[in-house]
Amino acid sequence: MEAKSEVTIKFSGELPTATPAENKKVAIELTDQNGIVFTAQVNAKSWRKAETSASEFADWAGAVSGKLGQRTENGFEVLDAGIQIFEKKAKEVKPDVGAAVAEAGASS
Repeated sequence: MEAKSEVTIKFSGELPTATPAENKKVAIELTDQNGIVFTAQVNAKSWRKAETSASEFADWAGAVSGKLGQRTENGFEVLDAGIQIFEKKAKEVKPDVGAAVAEAGASS
């Protein structure tokens, strides 16, 4: 059986450090909670867009996703990587459903 291995590394708080790479790309490194280092090259234009989004959003989270590549000395490569920044929106406080049902029943 053939399978595809894809990976998404989520982060928040600060962007990973980027260094210029060949072919209009930047190299980034992310270390997970277990000390595994994921290295990826993302399109420089996508990186600039991520930087802009991170600076514009008050609260945000990011994700680097791609194909799981070769094992490295202390982690893995992420191939064909992309990066996205998502704005974290404040969750709406929903009224207590039980209280609403009790009120509706009391008024009939």
